[in-house]
Amino acid sequence: MTHRRTSLKTLRQDKKRHLRNLRIKRDLKKAIKKFQAYLSEKNIAEAKAFFPKVSSKLDKAAKKGMIKKNNVARKKSCLSRALLKITQPDKKAL
Repeated sequence: MTHRRTSLKTLRQDKKRHLRNLRIKRDLKKAIKKFQAYLSEKNIAEAKAFFPKVSSKLDKAAKKGMIKKNNVARKKSCLSRALLKITQPDKKAL
């Protein structure tokens, strides 16, 4: 354990940042699961309304460095394809 004042301050900052990062990741996972629940229940109106919120949370997580940009793009693409598949079952979703 370090005893320098700046080191102790850095430890406090790291702890705050770690807790913030955990909260962001937890909220993101909850939002994705909620969206997937809407899809599994075939609740199209709720899913369409909730998709921009999930997309926004993913973008914010990427902006803060929680998730890489390509990972976010892949997740958004997968979720939007799933939504398209439910809303337009007669057409093939790409």
